[in-house]
Amino acid sequence: MTVNKENKTMIIAKSLIKSGALKFGRFILKSGITSPYYIDLSWLLSSPEDFNQVTDVIAEEIRRITSARRIDKLVTIELKGALILPHVASILKIPCLVVRKETKVYGLTGRIVGGEVKKGERFLFFDDVITDGRSKIEGVKPIEKMGGIIDTIIVVVDREQGGIENLKSIGYRVEAITTISDIVDKLLELKEISWERAEEIMNYIKKSERK
Repeated sequence: MTVNKENKTMIIAKSLIKSGALKFGRFILKSGITSPYYIDLSWLLSSPEDFNQVTDVIAEEIRRITSARRIDKLVTIELKGALILPHVASILKIPCLVVRKETKVYGLTGRIVGGEVKKGERFLFFDDVITDGRSKIEGVKPIEKMGGIIDTIIVVVDREQGGIENLKSIGYRVEAITTISDIVDKLLELKEISWERAEEIMNYIKKSERK
């Protein structure tokens, strides 16, 4: 049964809170900026019910894309995406590869794990969240250098800090299952966060938009 976008956001919001994958405080992101919240989908591993809820939503979104576009393989970059995408790939029965952040220099060397990239193959690239988009470039470039084509980039949560716009501006097709604003709205509805916490996050988003 197809779940609409609003219900998908509700499922993700509930699962992030219940599993502890959404945390509040002061966090330094990879981009160097400070954030009042942090999303770590690896925490879903400690909550099997929530892991299944979120991966089912991800699988449905990817199924929608692959039903309309030719996708030969799924791919992600270590670590968090690599903990989630293989399960989704097994549900969809689509081959899945992982890009290492650094080249392995022993055994099976290189940056690609799980198979090979053939010239002309079309890939859907998955990741957990997007901030400014730079880490997605790190993930897709090794695939492109080997002759693969990145058809679509999909993330679970858009932090609304320009990442999707940045990637689209250089020619990538990008989708987010939900946004942090929509998640905050659902958490308020569920009474899982205070108005003060929600306002802090929304003000943070607005400041990011002005930069």
